[in-house]
Amino acid sequence: MGDVGDKLKGYTVIREGEAEILMHSSNTVFFNKTQVNNRDMSIAVLRAFISRRKEEHASFLNKRVKLQKKVSEGKTSPVEEKTASAMEAIEGECEMPPEQTLNESDATKELSDLATGSESTQTRELKPPKVLEALAASGLRALRYAREVEGIGQIVALDNDKTSVEACKRNIQFNGSLACSKVEAHLADARIYMLTHQREFDVVDVDPYGSPSIFLDSAVQSVADGGLLMCTATDLAVLCGGNGEVCYSKYGSYPLKGKYCHEMALRILLACIESHANRYKRYIVPVLSVQMDFYIRVFVRIYTSASAMKNTPLKLSYVYQCVGCDSFHLQPVGRTVTKNNSVKYAPGFGPVVPQECMDCGKKFNMGGPIWSAPIHDQEWVSSILSGVKSMKESYPAYEKISAVLTTISEELPDVPLFVSLHNLCATLKCTSPSAVIFRSAVLNAGYRISGSHVNPLGLKSDAPMDVIWDIMRCWVKAHPVKVQPADQSGTVILSKEPKLQANFARAVASLSKAQAKKVARFLPNPERHWGPKVRAGRQITSKHASLLGLENINGSVRHEEEKQASPVTPCEPEPSLDQENDEPDKKRPKIGEEHATIPSCG
Repeated sequence: MGDVGDKLKGYTVIREGEAEILMHSSNTVFFNKTQVNNRDMSIAVLRAFISRRKEEHASFLNKRVKLQKKVSEGKTSPVEEKTASAMEAIEGECEMPPEQTLNESDATKELSDLATGSESTQTRELKPPKVLEALAASGLRALRYAREVEGIGQIVALDNDKTSVEACKRNIQFNGSLACSKVEAHLADARIYMLTHQREFDVVDVDPYGSPSIFLDSAVQSVADGGLLMCTATDLAVLCGGNGEVCYSKYGSYPLKGKYCHEMALRILLACIESHANRYKRYIVPVLSVQMDFYIRVFVRIYTSASAMKNTPLKLSYVYQCVGCDSFHLQPVGRTVTKNNSVKYAPGFGPVVPQECMDCGKKFNMGGPIWSAPIHDQEWVSSILSGVKSMKESYPAYEKISAVLTTISEELPDVPLFVSLHNLCATLKCTSPSAVIFRSAVLNAGYRISGSHVNPLGLKSDAPMDVIWDIMRCWVKAHPVKVQPADQSGTVILSKEPKLQANFARAVASLSKAQAKKVARFLPNPERHWGPKVRAGRQITSKHASLLGLENINGSVRHEEEKQASPVTPCEPEPSLDQENDEPDKKRPKIGEEHATIPSCG
């Protein structure tokens, strides 16, 4: 016992889910307690992926048996006829959705096997999914995958920091034989490792401290066909419009500052991943896209198809946002033209807006391109949510992730971005109708409306902006406002008569199912200082009080060390905006853009 105590001296045992890790008080390896939400969500999606993967494999084998029977009926025919027949069957009767189709080389081999009657086509065992955690740090995420996800295969945990890899290996040993048999840790640059292991992993998890942009090109190449890429971005200051030019250099899209900026951040990241995938004749199908706490997290499946890749311009749009009233309009990048049963691709028609806003007369800012196709698969969301509810005890952050998934399940999947009711009222300088009244007016006008998981005040609707403003004009007629200067956007909007007479009678669907059942959807932080933590290796001083809490600072840093602490460097993470500051009178140090990011977990 004495030897064990000596080995654990200076370490704290941290338990999360079924995994345990040893964390040293020196902060040499990064760990963020807040990311329990991230890890729980990832486990829920991973479980759903394994289940869906088995279903797809069984369906594929069943269709293959039918094809073999069809081929065997015409054994006297030449091989070429059988191949053509098999191709016709695949394109016709099978009707496999695009996300389940084989890539071109595999399809050729399958047809050849079918035509020659090869026995190898009769059965193909589905191997457990192989997982790569590209930036492992302490290895907690990989250990939780190994111990909590049934049916998972080998897990490779990478880090380019020697101390982190040593800590990861120590934690693997600490978690016993199951972890040792499934998880292996390597000291390597994730980008090089992924490039040299192309299409080898069924699941790739990229969760860096900051921007994932430098990892995306190699990540999309290392995912197997039909595999899952899980990606986190914590540089929301950049993605939400704080430094638009930097966002463009990293992600290839220009962000706009609006109430919907966090959803736009999700769509910018998806567009960036799609762009990298397209370079290798691949494309993505989003499964789930989440904004939580201080980061965004996307889960996408990656497929290979040169023909399906041509649809990418149809999934991207530029955004025009009025500088006066914040009205926004989307300009699709591409379109299709159908002629004589053939489909051709063409540039999108434009412009979709005049030079001046039709509502208030101001100019437009242009952002994008962003991903304007659905960012969630509602079948997946329902499956993930039901799985989470059935295994409630398995998720330390059950309340949070179930609330987020519930809200996502009620979002309109085909409506990009959203309006903010309070923002509309701020433009008109009027009192705000309740969300139920506004929702009812939209529904009574014949349009759809839902909430948004990224903003409690966000409302997603397929109603055009002129209908939204007509509803607000009708509201203001019943609730007059004070006279405003003639050049104000609100004054110009209210000077026009509404073409639509809004009906504010309460509609049956004005409350979502979760709201009607009073299910909590937006939960407060579980404790104070819930947010980003200090990058590993940084000396913890009093300036980190807003991140860690003054009591933690006093408990871990001596007064002499605080005196000798180096001045603020550009590498310090920016505190989360919703964190309480224990030193309100102390001016926050200015930080450089490049590192004005919020950390993610290892």
